[in-house]
Amino acid sequence: MDKKWADLTPDEKREARFKKWLEVPDIEFNSPEAKEAYGARLKRMANAYRLKEPDRVPVQFTFGDLPLKWAGVSPGTAMYDYSHIRRVWSRFLKDFEMDSYSGPGMAVLPGKIYDLIDYRLYIWPGHGLPADAQAFQYIEGEYMKADEYDLLITDPSDFWLRVYLPRISSVFEPFRNVRPYTSIFESPMSYFVPYTGADVQAALQTLIDIGREMAKYQEVITECTQEAARAGVPSPVSGGLAKAPFDTIGDTLRGTQGIMLDMYRCPDKLHEAMDKLADITINNAVSVANETGGITVGFPLHKGADGFMSDEQFETFYWPSLKKVMLALIDEGLIPSLFAEGSYGTRLEKINEFPKGSVIWRFDQTDMARAKKILGDTCCISGNVPSSVLTTGTPREVKEICRELIEVCGKGGGYILSSGSSVDFAPPENIHAMMEAAREYGVYN
Repeated sequence: MDKKWADLTPDEKREARFKKWLEVPDIEFNSPEAKEAYGARLKRMANAYRLKEPDRVPVQFTFGDLPLKWAGVSPGTAMYDYSHIRRVWSRFLKDFEMDSYSGPGMAVLPGKIYDLIDYRLYIWPGHGLPADAQAFQYIEGEYMKADEYDLLITDPSDFWLRVYLPRISSVFEPFRNVRPYTSIFESPMSYFVPYTGADVQAALQTLIDIGREMAKYQEVITECTQEAARAGVPSPVSGGLAKAPFDTIGDTLRGTQGIMLDMYRCPDKLHEAMDKLADITINNAVSVANETGGITVGFPLHKGADGFMSDEQFETFYWPSLKKVMLALIDEGLIPSLFAEGSYGTRLEKINEFPKGSVIWRFDQTDMARAKKILGDTCCISGNVPSSVLTTGTPREVKEICRELIEVCGKGGGYILSSGSSVDFAPPENIHAMMEAAREYGVYN
């Protein structure tokens, strides 16, 4: 009799997820060669994740909105006219060989939806930025007050709905006056009284309009992904994105200044809130991964880098709650895939605390030779082709850096060639050079 999921070891769960993830979908591929290439690319990535030697070093590009720029289309235009998305990414797919498909979902925001929300965390082309601006920008702010930790800790969902969301989006402002869901005990009738108000009803109608617009946007994104799959290029389906609990509070709620003060003024409350958010992060990530069939959960790490906080602060405030999340995901057979933004040179020994083949680290400005030496026997590592060289260097310079990285980090497998950070303005020939370098220097005997 097969074991129940709860009775499997983390390794057994991970292998079960890999087995499902590696299944070539039953779709109409463009050709038999495309179907074969799809399976080979998945296997290449899976072997790197598991610290095995694939046929060659895989390459992952973090393109962002580069395909739009190469096509001469501003992000602001594509945000409001989705027809450009399908056309541009279809051309991009034909022009570039790639091991995994970097689709438009993270590169092109749906402008109409952000307008309807009246989102206050970003400004974007046509909304706070010139219509032809090249990207959106985050607005740092204190969206949770210092005296509201207890509200967050006691009932996070209620805090989000009736306190946080009204601050960052005008569409949610009427929800300040609705009653907590936990006020419903038996008869729900009194709970719905606030919904008789015109402002609440208007907000609900706006949310319906947002849902309809979201369906249009998702249709285009899905079409792009399906086109890539038919051509033999898989998307690295994951358990979605998650954040370190410290970053959730420091980015999303308190802001950088706020959380730095809280480390000194109310450290106990900060720890309690991070522990609560860790549980929420775990549940959300596992749920999404189970729905998508994903094997990895991505973490952009914002505030844990060298120089942002001391080693003692990292080990006291940043690492414990993040480690809790990672261990819980590993226990469910998932692979945390962490993007260590900035430098993690002083963190390498500390972060090497996990079973072999259970974590992926992508490095930005970290010494890759040292990362390979410390982490290479236990973790898959990726990076660190400098974005500066990809942007301003020659194809020959790009290939030389890739060759050096492959020779140092590719030994024994477990390495993925990728840029150190997102690439915003690189010429196409430099991206071609990365792929050529993997084919020329990254083949395993």
